[in-house]
Amino acid sequence: MTEEPRDPGLQPERTRLAWRRTTLSCTVAAVLAARQAVHGGDVSAAGVLGAGLSLLVWVAFLVVAHRRIAALGRGRPRALRVPAAVAAAGCTVALAGFAVAVVL
Repeated sequence: MTEEPRDPGLQPERTRLAWRRTTLSCTVAAVLAARQAVHGGDVSAAGVLGAGLSLLVWVAFLVVAHRRIAALGRGRPRALRVPAAVAAAGCTVALAGFAVAVVL
């Protein structure tokens, strides 16, 4: 069975750009969480823990996004697998939860 060339349309490029935008959004959220945790003079244990966990979740999301972006560069990328989709969704939800911990 021969592999067909990828569709020359712009869909793979749009998907790659969407992953990059989402990664940028996660980066901004993690940086803001870290900044909020140490802003002012009132550093709380929950804030530092939330910021630290936000940074860990950010790194996990970077790994998932990098693998997906690399896969999209191949001739015929596979569909996003369920574990990667669950990891990306879990990172997003966790980042939101840790952001709440930082604010409180």
